[in-house]
Amino acid sequence: MKNKKLINSFKYAFKGILSAFITERNMKIHFSIMFLVIILGIFLKISLGEWLICIGWFALVIGGEMFNTAIEQVVDIAMPKKDPRAKLAKDVSAGGVLVFAIGSAIVGLIIFLPKIMALF
Repeated sequence: MKNKKLINSFKYAFKGILSAFITERNMKIHFSIMFLVIILGIFLKISLGEWLICIGWFALVIGGEMFNTAIEQVVDIAMPKKDPRAKLAKDVSAGGVLVFAIGSAIVGLIIFLPKIMALF
């Protein structure tokens, strides 16, 4: 019985990831950038430590986007009419994802730029 609940919780979680990917434009963008970084990382032979840093940032950005999507959906259900508090919640949530995305871009530049420059 407990195993079935555990299996179902993973099933629902993966369904949530797939749903976010299918419905959210920004999620597609984040996944696309993630795959480009993976390809670049393989090509440039980044170190294990650099891979761990990249994977951590992938998780932060994609997880943040998923929380943003969930918050936006809940706000839309709770406040179907325009309300400045609902707008603030949605704007702050989106801003959190932007902070993660900017942070990941800076870290990516720190990791990849010297390796790219060394090719020339």
